[in-house]
Amino acid sequence: MSMKSRNRIPALPAALAGLFVLAAMSLAQDQTGPTKDVDQTVAKPRKSTDDSEAAPIPSKLSKKAQPDIPENLPSFKSDVNVVSVDVAVLDKNGHFIPNIPRASFRVLEDNVPQQIKSFGKSTAPMTVCLLVEFSAKFQWYGSQTWYQTLTAAYGFVQTLKPDDYVALIAYDFKEEILSDFTTDKRKTYEAMQRLRIPGFSEANLFDALADTEERMSKIEGRKAIVLLSSGVDTFSKLTYDKARKIIQDGGVPVYAIGLMQALRIMQEGRMRGGQEIGFLQADNQMNTFARETGGQAFFPRFYGEFPSIFGSIQDSLRNQYSIGYEPANKAKDGKFRKIKVELVNPATNEPLRVVDEKGKPIKYQIVAKNGYTAPREVE
Repeated sequence: MSMKSRNRIPALPAALAGLFVLAAMSLAQDQTGPTKDVDQTVAKPRKSTDDSEAAPIPSKLSKKAQPDIPENLPSFKSDVNVVSVDVAVLDKNGHFIPNIPRASFRVLEDNVPQQIKSFGKSTAPMTVCLLVEFSAKFQWYGSQTWYQTLTAAYGFVQTLKPDDYVALIAYDFKEEILSDFTTDKRKTYEAMQRLRIPGFSEANLFDALADTEERMSKIEGRKAIVLLSSGVDTFSKLTYDKARKIIQDGGVPVYAIGLMQALRIMQEGRMRGGQEIGFLQADNQMNTFARETGGQAFFPRFYGEFPSIFGSIQDSLRNQYSIGYEPANKAKDGKFRKIKVELVNPATNEPLRVVDEKGKPIKYQIVAKNGYTAPREVE
C-alpha cells in the first residue's frame, strides 16, 4: 500500500455502518444506568460522600464511644479463611450443564482433597470489562482487522442484558478508559465512537491486561474481562512472567477472543518464520491467561462464530456452581496454591459420567480458576 493511499481516509464500510444503525435503534430500549461523577473511574473509585458512611466507626479504646463496656475483656479473632471458587461445567458446545449434585464435586488444593463447606448454583448479572486492542500495528483505518475488532466489540455489547454492567478500555502503548462501568448502553456506544482511527503502532498487552486485572480485583460480584486482541505484545514494561503472576493473583476470569485468525491463515505462505512463531506464541499467551483465571480462549476464523462465542461467555458467567471450602493448609505464607476441580462418582471415586436426556454420554469441560495466593501473617 502506498503512502498516498494509506493517508486517504476510506469511506465507512456499509456492513459496519449497519452496526451503528443497530446500535442507535437499540438505544430506546436500554435502561438508564446509575449516574457517576466524572472523576469516579474503574482505576480510582471516588471516596463515598454519603454521610452514613462518612461517620467514623467508634473505637473500643474510646470510653465515650462505649461507656458501658468494661475494660480488659478478652478479645477474640478468627483465622478462618474460606476460599470461594466459581465453577462452570460446559458441554462441547459451551453450554452450561445444570443439576450436578454437590457430592459429585471434588476440590483439590495442591493435590490435597478439601472439604466443601458451601455449595450452590447462582445466576446473576455480569460485570464485564471489554478490553480492546486498538493500535495502528494491525488495525489501521478500514483494514480487515479494524473491521473485525469493531464487529466483535459492538456484537458483544448488544448481547448484554439491562442489568449487566460493562466498561470499555482500549489500549495501544497504554490503556485508556473510554467508559466506566454502566448499565446504560448509550454511554458504551458513545465511547465506541472513539474507536475510529488508531494512533500508535504499539500493542502493550501485558501492561494493559495486568493493570485491568488489578482494577477489576477490587470489584465485588460476578465479573470478567473480555479481551479482544491479536495476543501480540510489543513494548510492555512487564515481562510475560510478571504479568502472568499479576493476572493469577487478580483472579478475574479472562475470556480472550483472538483476532486475525483467518487473515493469518491466508498469509501463511508469505509470512516470515519469525512472524508465524510470534503469532503462535501470542495465541498460547492468551490461552494461558484465560485457562489460569478460569476463563476461556476463542480463536474464530469466521464472523459467524461470534454469536456462539458470546453465548458461551454468558453461559459460563451467568450460570455457575459456587463452591466454598476452608483450606486444610493453614499456613499464611503468601505462596501460590493450585486449585483443581473434578467431577467424580462419590460411590466409586471415578470420573463422573454425565449423560443427556437420551442417556448418551456428554463430553464436558470444567472451567474454574487455577489457584490463589495465600495470605501472609500480619505482623
